[in-house]
Amino acid sequence: MNKNLKFITTTFDIKNTPRLDAFLAQKMAVSKNQILQAILKGIVSHNNQICSKGGIRLKEGDEIIFNLQEVQERAKKKFNQEIEVLYEDEDILILNKPPHLVVHDAPSVKEETLVDYLKSRGYTLSNLSGEERYGIIHRLDKPTSGVIAVAKTNFAHIILSEQLKNRQMGRYYLAIIDLPLKDKIVTECYMGRNPKNRLKMAKLRDGRYSKTMFVPLFGNEKFGLVGAKLYTGRTHQIRLHLETLSRHIIGDELYGKKDDFGMRLMLHAYFLYFVHPRTKKTHLVSAPLFQDMLGFLEVNFGAEALNAIMDHEHILQCFGDHF
Repeated sequence: MNKNLKFITTTFDIKNTPRLDAFLAQKMAVSKNQILQAILKGIVSHNNQICSKGGIRLKEGDEIIFNLQEVQERAKKKFNQEIEVLYEDEDILILNKPPHLVVHDAPSVKEETLVDYLKSRGYTLSNLSGEERYGIIHRLDKPTSGVIAVAKTNFAHIILSEQLKNRQMGRYYLAIIDLPLKDKIVTECYMGRNPKNRLKMAKLRDGRYSKTMFVPLFGNEKFGLVGAKLYTGRTHQIRLHLETLSRHIIGDELYGKKDDFGMRLMLHAYFLYFVHPRTKKTHLVSAPLFQDMLGFLEVNFGAEALNAIMDHEHILQCFGDHF
């Protein structure tokens, strides 16, 4: 929001202004979408009532209060942990996103996001996707951990976004599943929002094409560790594709079932590959596993066995790839 506002709250007298969002957008020199985000977070009030929508019809003499103190407190809020930087130069920032962290703002998001973290650390990033998605090229679901790329310049944002489309940029994931896979398998389907449960995705004839390759890396009678290579980047793609194989990720109560482990979704973006926008060199950046997922693997598979399995070259060979 407007950084030149130096008061905690401000009161506006309304004259000949039909809608709340349009009035505030004009007064504060921001987009109506930004105003809507503020309204949905409960920091705008109209005549001493907290607002829940931007289309309120105004009349002369109405009082609007925009709680700048709340905005400032959120901006200054310190995160409980630093986020590991895996790679950084003048164009690109690559991080190891912790689990339980939302990537960017949305109407339903109430907690701090990765974008908030980047702002609090003073990063100057691409603004092509607007303030809510400040530099974000691709996203990871809240419970998913691992490698994520952020554009520091608009130049890098444009090129890397194009690479996502033509698959010069992509990701390999690790997932712990409730039943091992026996062989490498490629899963394809058309998918979209589940009409019976809007929180989930489903196979749909009129959906968007999706494709994932799965390779078994390790397994026992109870669990399996699989690698997943994305050829497309649809919401919940890995989770839905595993469901079509009658497998589910440990901790996935949305697509699977509640288990006794009490774990978060055991899904981690392990590798990210891309062609650098300036040097044109291919990079492969890996993100170490977080302790919750690593500990689960060590307990169930053994630490010594994991060392060979987790080797980068070994995983790439399982997919038939090399960099």
